[in-house]
Amino acid sequence: MSSETARTGGAAAGDNVSAGITLVLISVVVFGIQDAFSKLLVQDYSPFQIAMMRYWGFAAFSLYLVVRKGPLRQAFASRAPLWQILRGVLLVADIWLFALALKTVPLAELQAISLVYPLLVTLFAIPLLGEKVGPFRLGAVVVGFLGAMIIVRPGGLPLDMGVVYAIASCSFYAIYIVLTRKVGKLDSTAISMAYTGVVGLVMTTAVGVFHWAPMDGRGLAMVAVVMITTCAAHGLMIKALSLAPASVLQPFSYFSLPWAIILSYVIFSHLIDPVSLIGAAVIAAAGLVVMARERLKGSVSAGAETPLPGKE
Repeated sequence: MSSETARTGGAAAGDNVSAGITLVLISVVVFGIQDAFSKLLVQDYSPFQIAMMRYWGFAAFSLYLVVRKGPLRQAFASRAPLWQILRGVLLVADIWLFALALKTVPLAELQAISLVYPLLVTLFAIPLLGEKVGPFRLGAVVVGFLGAMIIVRPGGLPLDMGVVYAIASCSFYAIYIVLTRKVGKLDSTAISMAYTGVVGLVMTTAVGVFHWAPMDGRGLAMVAVVMITTCAAHGLMIKALSLAPASVLQPFSYFSLPWAIILSYVIFSHLIDPVSLIGAAVIAAAGLVVMARERLKGSVSAGAETPLPGKE
C-alpha cells in the first residue's frame, strides 16, 4: 500500500479489500478466543503472571517479524526512542489493566466498554498531535460516553474496580494509539514492533516473576492457547492491513462485540442485558461516525499494530 493510499484511506489498484476484510473478521474471532481463555486463567492465576507469559510469545513473534526484514540492531535505531519506550509502557499498562478487569467484568460488557477507545483517541489526539476536532466529532465522543454510562447505570453493571480498570485500560490504549501515529511519521513499522515487544517483555517479566505460581497441565495448555492466539491475531491483522486501507477495515473490528456476547454466553453462561446492549450500540454508532468523519477528512491511523480489533 502506498503512503498516499494509507493517508487518504482509498483503495489502491493492488489492494484486495475482500481478503483484507475476511482476515480482520478472523482476527476478531481469534482475539475473542484469547480474551475468553485469559478470563478463565485470571480466575486462578495472577493477571501479572498471565501477561508475562503472553508477552513471552508476543515478543518472540515481534522479533521474528523484525529479523525477517533485516539485522536486529537496525530495529532499535529509532528517531524517537523515548516515545517508543513510552508506547511499550502504555501497552503493558493496558494489558495489565485489561487482565485485572477480566477477573470481575463479564466478557460481553468488558468488550462493550472497550469500544470507547476510538473516541478517546479522538480526544487525546488534540493535545498530543495538535489535531483540531470540530463540534461534530466532539458530539460523537459525548454520545459514546453516554452509551458507556448506560452500561454502568444504577442497576446495570456493578461499578466496582473492574469497571475502573476497564476504563483505565481503554485510556492507556488510546494514548498508545495516538503515540503510534506520532512515531509512525518517524520510524518504520519494524522499529515500532521491536520496541513494543522488548519493552513489554522486560516490564512484564520484571513484575510477573514476583507473582509466579506453579501451573498445572490445564493452566499451561490455556496459556499456550493465549500465546498462539495473540500471535495469530496480530499476524492476521498485519496481513489484512497489507491488503486494504485501515479506514476500510477498521469498522469491521466492531464484530468483536457480538462475538464477545456469544462467547460470554457459551463459555460463561452470561447474557448481556438488553439495556447494556443498547448502551453498547450507542458507543459503536458513535465510534463509526467518528471513523466515517475521519475517513472523509483523510485522517487515517498510521503505524505499527494499528488499529487492533477489539482493542486487545
